[in-house]
Amino acid sequence: MDARFARMLCVLCLVITAQAFTQEGFKEVLLKQLGLSEVPKLHKRDLVDLVIPDHVKNKYISMLKRHRVKRRALPSLAGILRGIPGNTGEVLYSESTMRQKLIFDMEGRIPKNSEVTMAELKLFKKPVDRANLPARQSHRAISSARVSVYWVQRQQDGTNRTSLIDSRLVPIRESGWKNFDVTQAVHHWLRNKRREPMFLEVWIEGERVGSHALEMAKAVRFTSQDPKDKAVGKPELVLYTLDLEDYGGPGDCKEEAVVGKSTCCRQKHYINFHELSWAQYWIIEPAGYQAYRCSGGCLQPPSLLRRFGYGERTCAVVESSPLPMIYLVKRGNRTEIEAAEFPNMIVEKCSCITDG
Repeated sequence: MDARFARMLCVLCLVITAQAFTQEGFKEVLLKQLGLSEVPKLHKRDLVDLVIPDHVKNKYISMLKRHRVKRRALPSLAGILRGIPGNTGEVLYSESTMRQKLIFDMEGRIPKNSEVTMAELKLFKKPVDRANLPARQSHRAISSARVSVYWVQRQQDGTNRTSLIDSRLVPIRESGWKNFDVTQAVHHWLRNKRREPMFLEVWIEGERVGSHALEMAKAVRFTSQDPKDKAVGKPELVLYTLDLEDYGGPGDCKEEAVVGKSTCCRQKHYINFHELSWAQYWIIEPAGYQAYRCSGGCLQPPSLLRRFGYGERTCAVVESSPLPMIYLVKRGNRTEIEAAEFPNMIVEKCSCITDG
């Protein structure tokens, strides 16, 4: 893609964002960015046994962290949640992963008129019994295990849908607290506005492909929410918030902006990929995102200036940021997974601009 074509796509994204995303407009942007004429014909069966390759997962996580929204002010601690008493802290085993379930009661824990700016999952890694570690079997020593955190959304049909939130390598022989950024999971939970708890899963996998790496990963153990687990350091969900009365972002709409009579401001506008029929099997991550849009009116120039060609002032996007995504690509009979970031998908700032 040459530089001129790339700039044209960026301008197109910005214009569509300024007018607020419609389903069709959003779809057209994605198709143009990927150089496609139509949405790939994907079905639910394409997601069966889907495994996101490590290099794609790492690229996605790296992009998420690079474009994390900047803190507007120092957040205050909203609370430390320690899970629902009596939860079993169930650990599931499969051929390639170990999964630990976590449940946190979120209802009433986030102060009114506040915004969650950061959420951390703190897990205490138990000391390793070195005597039970498998003997070294290759010339390359295995020193770490891959630990990933997923948000679990319970569907109406009884199935679960998971969204990757954070992932990194954890040293096998070290014990102590390990922190994971789960801000995106809390934002997903808030968006769904459900009264049910927040469900997370911790996946422990081998550092690389192979049975030896998997056996080494099995030595990684975190304390659970099970009251019978007497180990020190139960899983904690730490929430940080901003009081919007003191630190509300300049240019963000107040509640009355929704009814239309307001000055130019940035209004919340969430896009849920799971609810878009054309996107639900195409876009793997994220489950959805806060796109925002520009809303409200602008003070118009005097009629004298208009006579000299001074155009109408409109509320539009003047600053935006990219959205990282993991998506499926059809190449002949093969289905492949890719990660990329799409520019100008999130409105960061709105302002009045003059036509022409």
